[in-house]
Amino acid sequence: VIGVVIGKTDVRGFPDRKNIGSERYTFSFTIRDSPTYFINVNSWGREEYIRSLSESFRVGDCVTIENPLVQTKEAEREEKFNPVTPSCYKLLISENHSVVKTCSAYEMDTKLLSLLHLPVKDPQDYYSLADIVANGQSLNGRILNVLAAVMSVS
Repeated sequence: VIGVVIGKTDVRGFPDRKNIGSERYTFSFTIRDSPTYFINVNSWGREEYIRSLSESFRVGDCVTIENPLVQTKEAEREEKFNPVTPSCYKLLISENHSVVKTCSAYEMDTKLLSLLHLPVKDPQDYYSLADIVANGQSLNGRILNVLAAVMSVS
């Protein structure tokens, strides 16, 4: 699978249920290869492997994923922690079977780079900040998609 990384989580550690006293590490990222399709990728493993993998690419990089495990996602649980994707599948990267390589600049397709700036939600499914201000009471308690741009950071 070749795609552009459009999102990425931080590395997190969890107690390993199989090996009491040790930890397993994870991080996730989302790749996109067309305007319509993008998929979440999860990776679990030893701390050294996960940290090294996470540091090997950034959002905006093009990556090639070899030998991922394709799994059916549990939509309700998965989408609490990852972006909602149009696929009912996710990819799992394992240290022993999978390889993630960053594409060099000359290998990268400019079509993939243009996908980085496309919204992942339906353009009709957004509220503007003005709508939220004007209709705040009626929207209370609802989960909303907001499309906004950062004007400055200070």
